[in-house]
Formats: sequence, C-alpha cells, structure tokens
Amino acid sequence: MASGNLIELIKILRERTGAGMMDCKKALEENDLDLDRAGDYLREKGIAKAAKKADRIAAEGLADVHYCQKCGVCSVVEVNCETDFVARGDDFHNLVSETGKIVRLNRPSTLEQAKELTKELYTDATVKIGEKLDFRRFDILTREANQTIGTYIHMGGKIAVAVVIDKEDQELADQLAMHIAANAPKYVTPDQIPSDAVEKETHIQLELMKDDPKLAGKPEAMLKNIVKGKVNKVLFESVLSEQTYLLDDSKKVSQVLAENGTKVIKFVRYLVGEGLEKRHDDFAAEVMSQTK
Repeated sequence: MASGNLIELIKILRERTGAGMMDCKKALEENDLDLDRAGDYLREKGIAKAAKKADRIAAEGLADVHYCQKCGVCSVVEVNCETDFVARGDDFHNLVSETGKIVRLNRPSTLEQAKELTKELYTDATVKIGEKLDFRRFDILTREANQTIGTYIHMGGKIAVAVVIDKEDQELADQLAMHIAANAPKYVTPDQIPSDAVEKETHIQLELMKDDPKLAGKPEAMLKNIVKGKVNKVLFESVLSEQTYLLDDSKKVSQVLAENGTKVIKFVRYLVGEGLEKRHDDFAAEVMSQTK
C-alpha cells in the first residue's frame, strides 16, 4: 500500500482512538494496515499502560450529577485522574458525563458492577487521555410521587450535590442542594448520628475537661450535662437540620423545612478527592532523573 494511504489510515485511526501518530503508525504496520485490528491493538496497549499507572495517585477529577426529571432517577458520580489539567479537558468531562449516564440508566447495585458496565469506556479513555483514571464512587437517588430532586454543581465539578425532599418544590430543593454544597453536612437529623461517633466525641470532651481548672470540684451530674452539651455542639455542626440556613441566617434548616411543609429524605455530597492522598510532584527531581 502506498505511503499516502498509510498517512490517511493513520489520520482515521487517530480520530477513532485519540492515540498519538507514532502509536497509530506502529499499530497499523503490525496489523497489516487493518484499521479494526489496529484499533484493538491500541486498546490492548491502553490496558497495559493503565496497569503500569496503577501505583500513581489519581486524586484530581470531577464529580457530576446526571438527572432525568422525566423518569425521576438521578446518579451522582466521582471520577478521578492524576492532574487538574486533564480534569479540565473536554475528553475527561465527556468521560464523567457518560459514566453518570450509564449508571443512571443501568442502576448498578455495587461499584464492581458499575465498573464492569463502564470497562470499555475507561479502556478507550485511558488510551486517549494517557493518565490513570479511576471511577471512584457513585450513588443513585430516585424521586417518588410528590417528591423533588434538587441538584447543584460547584466550581465546575469539584463538588456535586443531589437532595430529595418530600414535596414538589424545585426551587427549594435546588437551594437546599446549594446549602449542602457550602456547609458539608453528614447527617439529615440528629438521630442519624451513629453511636460510635457520639462515644468518640464524648471521650475527647472528657479528656479536655480533665485539664480545665474551672470544672474542678463540679458535681458529676453537672459535668455530664456539660459534656453532653459540648458533644452536641460539635456533632450538630454536621447535621443538616441543625445548620444555619445558607440563604437566611436567621433560621435553621429545620425551620425552613417546617415552614415549607417538607423534609429531606436523602442527600449525596461528593467533594472530589475527599480522603485521598494528593499528588506532590518534584519537578526538579523529575528533570534530574531524565538527564542521568
């Protein structure tokens, strides 16, 4: 086949896969200039590259909400990559959006199932993007009759929120989603605080009290009430109903909900990279290592 045809095939393969020109040339030459086989070859190489990247840190990325108002199903996903540069790119945005769509349509029950559903998508994306990619987590919310799902995306996908309220009120639901994004609650109401969290905070407050001379000699009953008050103060900061409402600082969220005759059924808040080790590059060391 003439070199002109090879150039045209390289162009087509690059458009299909997003792989580099030399990778496409090699793939075509090793597969008798067959586009389909060359594409499979590149995908296989993408898998190999992904395996080599397994020890890298993927703590950047995007969180996204994919909501169908007609069917009342909403997916929230977080997908990680290695660099913020990639996270801002169209290819990565498309990957995250497609991930959310697949999750919403298929409603997997586990992350393993979700990853299996998106396996081919991530294989292709790894070849095209060239970084370690990780589908980290997802959640699915459904809207029942007379309920509303509110959503909010902050900073282009650094925080994603979806919340379900027991009333048909889109404006209120979206405002609550904004509040949740800003105030990062962990629980809807105080009764959702797990007992181990109460015990842990109680222990911390008791230890602090030992070093407070103002409490020396106080009756035990009084000390118990003081500890309980301090524990509640700390833990209630993470309770949605007890937080000061973002759009009206004269009210708690519980008051706003009561005035509107509704309650929060469930919410999901994803902060990208939350709890993950961040990547710290030493550029000087990298340059030196490549010059040896």
